[in-house]
Amino acid sequence: MTNNRIGTISLVFLLVSASAPMTVLAGGVVATFAVTGNIGAPLSFPVLGVALALFTVGYAAMSRYVHNPGAFYAYISLGLSRVWGVAASAVALVSYNAIQIGLYGLFGAALAAFAGAHWHSTVPWWGWALAAWATVALLGQLNIDLSAKVVGAFLAAEVVAVVLFDLGAFGHPAGGTIAVDGLKPHNLFANGVGGVFAFGIAAFVGFESGAVYSREVKDPRRTVARATYAAIAVTSVLYLISAWALSVATGPRDVVARARDPQSGIPFSLMAAHFGGIVADIANLLLITSVFAALLSFHMVSARYTFALGHERVLPPVAAHVGRRTGAPAAGSLLQSLLALVTVVLFTALHRDPLTELFTWLSYVAAVGVLVLLIGTSLSVVGYFSRISSPETVWQRLVAPILAAVSLTAITVVTVANADSVLGTAKGSVLTYALPGVVGVAALVGLVWGIVIKAARPAVYRGIGVGGPQQSWAGGALAGLLGIEPAPAS
Repeated sequence: MTNNRIGTISLVFLLVSASAPMTVLAGGVVATFAVTGNIGAPLSFPVLGVALALFTVGYAAMSRYVHNPGAFYAYISLGLSRVWGVAASAVALVSYNAIQIGLYGLFGAALAAFAGAHWHSTVPWWGWALAAWATVALLGQLNIDLSAKVVGAFLAAEVVAVVLFDLGAFGHPAGGTIAVDGLKPHNLFANGVGGVFAFGIAAFVGFESGAVYSREVKDPRRTVARATYAAIAVTSVLYLISAWALSVATGPRDVVARARDPQSGIPFSLMAAHFGGIVADIANLLLITSVFAALLSFHMVSARYTFALGHERVLPPVAAHVGRRTGAPAAGSLLQSLLALVTVVLFTALHRDPLTELFTWLSYVAAVGVLVLLIGTSLSVVGYFSRISSPETVWQRLVAPILAAVSLTAITVVTVANADSVLGTAKGSVLTYALPGVVGVAALVGLVWGIVIKAARPAVYRGIGVGGPQQSWAGGALAGLLGIEPAPAS
């Protein structure tokens, strides 16, 4: 893959677009109020933001030494062990493919509803999903510059729409007064708080993917860290204000009921009331482009993980094939596209619901998987810096990563324990065990494969996390090219 294409601003666009602000407002925030009945939900975003910022301290410090598109796979390989790194790679592949493929359900359903209402279209959700699939598959084969520009344009438009909604909400508060109930801790830490955090963490998924582009950024030692901090700051503030704005516009006492009413049409009905139907329709379209931008962002992340694993021979070498002219991870992109196509066709053939099943199920798998990766990476930071001499402070290499691991573990427990509220199933339902179990099975398969590689292919094993079997831990040309700081074997 080609180097030095992405600056800090472009990378921030990629990370924030993966989190999809308009999708979070129109989908995640409304669903949180509706499912949990917790009016303190807005406060959950800065709380989660603090936990993710703690994670970023160690993540950013390690990103100055490890520039590998395998991201968490490489970090955990270098900080814990290569066997655990391979386990992490399996979890990452499942998680990022899951969220990307699940978004086709949301995209198809949202565009089918909009087109039916405004264009009298009878195209089913899967028709629109397949059209998006073909576009993403094409863009995935092109260079990163074009994809970043497409994502950046969509992101700018949707952020403007979200800010416009916020201004309208605060300018026209229910009852004539801006209520602060959504910001009071006792309202958050009440019934439904577990579900609130489960939905909330899903809203942030994507912020952590900066390291995937480490070989393509202009300044590997700084760009990833800066962009990740910026992405957390932007999303935390934007989601806090927007969720609060929704409760202000409807009134804290009515926000849950309005969110649960499928005929209420919030937040778009509120935008129509404040700015007119045309503005609301444009915002609705921006929801669709928001989902598309996230589709493209997660496609690129999945493709780069596949590239890294093929390059280091954890997967067959053909997985590392790149486009001759574009430098894009062509094989990884093609594999992700094929997997997405098969899944969408399968859900269509089985007549499964694109929103409550394809999107919700796979998004939940992704949220749990990414949380597991964040915990593993936090622990890997501690392990990595215990083995090398570096100028990082105790806060960066020890205290913040440990605090992050503890807080993220608590969030993971809450997310899994409240699976029923997130998935809309009965407590104890098979889904509440099966979907988190997908992440566990992926980790186990990866762990076994790592053990097999260690025993049967020692040269490949030695190259895990450092560029491939041709590279030893002692250093050399490839490590210098990748900018990887050698670390002791484990």
